[in-house]
Amino acid sequence: MFKRCEKVFDIMGEILAVLLVVVYALLIIDANFPFLGNGTFLNILKIIQQYGALLLVAIVGLEAMSKRNIVFVIIFCVLLALIVIFMFFPDTYNNMINLVK
Repeated sequence: MFKRCEKVFDIMGEILAVLLVVVYALLIIDANFPFLGNGTFLNILKIIQQYGALLLVAIVGLEAMSKRNIVFVIIFCVLLALIVIFMFFPDTYNNMINLVK
């Protein structure tokens, strides 16, 4: 059943990838030549930037896992759920940034 979803994940991944490229381009252009202001539209773009990358990784990962056996699908979904759960802890992002410094 999961193998039939591969085409759906493929199309969703392509659409999301194009959307994210447009969002990143708008935000980078706005950083150099401010034209968006500080309104709601800019906040929406920043939210899409923040969560869109994770969503794209999830969709492409599910597309790749649709070709694998169920054990790999379960492992991928558990790891993806772990990432999403830890995103709700406020200090996770700060601890990750401190690891890079």
